[in-house]
Amino acid sequence: MFTGIVEEIGTLKSVKSKTESLEVTVKADKILDDVNLGDSISVNGVCLTVTSFTDQTVDFDVMPETYRATTLHELSQGSPINLERAMAAGGRFGGHLVSGHIDGTGKIVSKNPESNAVYYDIELPDELIHYFVYKGSIAVDGTSLTVFGVKDNKVTISLIPHTMEHTVLGGKGPGDKVNIECDMIGKYVAHFLQGQQSEHPKSALSKQFLSDNGFA
Repeated sequence: MFTGIVEEIGTLKSVKSKTESLEVTVKADKILDDVNLGDSISVNGVCLTVTSFTDQTVDFDVMPETYRATTLHELSQGSPINLERAMAAGGRFGGHLVSGHIDGTGKIVSKNPESNAVYYDIELPDELIHYFVYKGSIAVDGTSLTVFGVKDNKVTISLIPHTMEHTVLGGKGPGDKVNIECDMIGKYVAHFLQGQQSEHPKSALSKQFLSDNGFA
């Protein structure tokens, strides 16, 4: 489990591409302080398992499902990468619940500065857009952000100078793809309600429904 607060920007040192799979080596600093084999690390928002490490690098395997669902296969040697260690049980919860299980990829369609912020419009697949609400949470390349607009198949996010400088998003612009993770709680609620609709197609969300299911 992660919080979406990026700890450092690492660098892709090497990548070995196989048939819809990868072996990647990332040069890092901070996340290596207490690394162990089998640890979970968020790599551009993707939860990967540490397979080996040195005092300067860490290695990961990327399986076919992750290869197909994320942007990792589009990276090249020297690419900057957002890195975050799994959340410590006693640590501060600075962002929101982020699993590192990417729901799909989006494409940045605009990038506009306004005062001390930069607004991005990101185009999403049709099947993802209904999970987002105004002022809700979204993880973009593993960065916890707030949704400031939802229109058609696009969401709007805003980055402050710190986020621009300390995540890979600051260097991205129109045409670039990003990894998207929907709000975890929203996904569970949507799945639950879809199940209710399937079992009881004429039913609607009501006070009685919430009471019967322990919500009120």
